[in-house]
Amino acid sequence: MLSTGSYDVARTTAGGRPGELARLEAQAALSFAEEFQVLRDFGFGSADPVLEVGCGPGAQTRRLASVLPSLPIIALDTDIGLIAQAADCPSARLVGGDASALPVGAGRIGAVLFRYVLQHVSDPLQCLAEARRVLRPGGQVFVIEVDAELWGVADPADSRLGAVHARIASAQRAAGGDRLIGRRLSGLLRTAGFDDVAVRPFAVTSDEHPLEDFAPLLGPGRLVPLIEDGRLAITDLAIVTAGWVRFLADPAAWVMLLGLIASARAPLARHPR
Repeated sequence: MLSTGSYDVARTTAGGRPGELARLEAQAALSFAEEFQVLRDFGFGSADPVLEVGCGPGAQTRRLASVLPSLPIIALDTDIGLIAQAADCPSARLVGGDASALPVGAGRIGAVLFRYVLQHVSDPLQCLAEARRVLRPGGQVFVIEVDAELWGVADPADSRLGAVHARIASAQRAAGGDRLIGRRLSGLLRTAGFDDVAVRPFAVTSDEHPLEDFAPLLGPGRLVPLIEDGRLAITDLAIVTAGWVRFLADPAAWVMLLGLIASARAPLARHPR
């Protein structure tokens, strides 16, 4: 997804690269409807082309193309192998490139979308500056992100599970990422020179989705790479696995994932006097 940062497609969940491709697809399937509702409320789809930065294998790209079939999409990622997975999306133009140095001319784009990208980059301000550069005056940037301290609520709660999952955020921080970036979105967009900054939440709960649908995001598979790197003990994985099994078996169990979507506009061009 990025040339530098905390994301490694082969070391994000159990099963390596194929496991991560499956997780990304499950993630998009789980929350796309809720994300898209907020995006539309913000005006997404009213200007084109859309540049999706860090598109990965196209899980979100395909869904956007399905609901907005006439919208031109430029899907960009540094991982050419990942982009190839999106080849079945005819309305998208697939491009190799990096978020910090977009291979697009200034003022050519109507909207830029970052979905779970800025949490992984070492310099999110540079990425936002690039988005502002390629946007037309008044064009919009959309950022979908999380804040690890707000991201998940489970009932019944298990403090042991929370402590172990906190290590995912710690490992990401050590690799140059930031799973607390949700709280910084408003400030980052303003610092990058955008106008009309707004942030809205979206929620996905087990009232609308089976608990099993949350497994790729909340289950023990996310911890396997940490064990392989020596940052987590096998006993910790056993705790999480047992807790997850108990949680799934509880008929009263409930979970909510909370995300944040920010929108802002590139400044309008000044008219000469």
